[in-house]
Amino acid sequence: MNDWPEGYGRGSQGSQPEGARVMRHVQRPAAPQRPAVPPQQSQGYEGYDAPYDSGYNTGQVYGAPQGGGPGQGDGQGGRGGFSGPPPAGRAAPNWRRRIKIGSLTLVVVLLAVSIGTYFWADSKLKREVDLSKVIERPGGGEGTNYLIVGSDSREGMSDEEKKKLHTGSADGKRTDSMMILHDGSNGPTLISLPRDSDVEIPSFKGSESGKLFPAEGRRVKLNAAYAEDGPELLVRTVEHNTGLRIDHYVEIGFAGFANIVDSIGGVEIDIPKAFKDKKSGADFQAGKQTLDGEQSLAFVRTRYAFAGSDLDRTKNQQKFLAALANQTATPGTILNPFKLYPTMGAGLDTLIVDKDMSLYSLGQMFFAMKGVTGGEGKSMNIPISGTRGGNLTWDKDKVKQLVEQLKNDEKVTVTSDR
Repeated sequence: MNDWPEGYGRGSQGSQPEGARVMRHVQRPAAPQRPAVPPQQSQGYEGYDAPYDSGYNTGQVYGAPQGGGPGQGDGQGGRGGFSGPPPAGRAAPNWRRRIKIGSLTLVVVLLAVSIGTYFWADSKLKREVDLSKVIERPGGGEGTNYLIVGSDSREGMSDEEKKKLHTGSADGKRTDSMMILHDGSNGPTLISLPRDSDVEIPSFKGSESGKLFPAEGRRVKLNAAYAEDGPELLVRTVEHNTGLRIDHYVEIGFAGFANIVDSIGGVEIDIPKAFKDKKSGADFQAGKQTLDGEQSLAFVRTRYAFAGSDLDRTKNQQKFLAALANQTATPGTILNPFKLYPTMGAGLDTLIVDKDMSLYSLGQMFFAMKGVTGGEGKSMNIPISGTRGGNLTWDKDKVKQLVEQLKNDEKVTVTSDR
């Protein structure tokens, strides 16, 4: 006889196994809910509609919350339970945006460097010549006229440098070379004014005193005007004797000239005939050669080695300055800061200009100088007719014709016979 209450189990005599006792105060954990299988993945094994899944090898901890708990993985067939679809891949970089930002940054940097270079170079210019002090000036014309002066200034040079460059130790400074550069629509024209030119000193206003000095009909060498009252009287004398208005004045001394040449690694020039000059230190063989700063200064200063007085020297000066400009105004120098800044520094430190000279005008002058040998330019001496007391006299008719062509910005057809 079975004394157990009905419902507390079945004996071995039943056809079904004995189940767990019903104990209402004990809560059995709920079975974990498996995610629904998407329709496209419900294909059974070997044709069955739904696969048999015992729950083993899934890493599912019985009773743990779905998607959490230690041991769960990414649901990709490894350890851990199913955690949903894999994360999306990293987005591809936006190259168009990156290029735009990079280009903008480059433009800003270049602009900042350009502005910085401008103010740096502008601060080095010595604007010491006041052309407003020049009186009775001729009328202007087309194009721009520069008076370019090479002085024998030894300012800032040590005794050793003076000896090396054969400059001597004379006090003050004098004009060693003078040229007019006309920059116009028919190409640049470079005209040398020999220092031994016979000219008249006109009336002028003292650059320091402001006193008016009347004309006395004095005839002197052209370089005497500079020695008497500086750049302002030199400009006044050139304008009076030519009738051509000078727009800008540019002067460079010995040291600055030599330093510019050295900063670009020398200047290549073809010397047609060998010559020597003890006073300038020149000692050159014929042929193509690269001159350093010391040799270049000797080349442009040599005058006693030539029988043609100052005229042969002015030709050498023109030839050398054109070669210097041609080799300096190149992308290799302008776009290379390791060459550009030393070259600009060497030149600007000793450059003296008029108060109205801008860096833009200075750049135009430099490229016009380069254009003298570029096919569209011309170089010449001012026409000479003879001598007076050892000084060179100008051909008045040719000079007048030359000045008219320059004023009207016409193609220069006047030639110098020497």
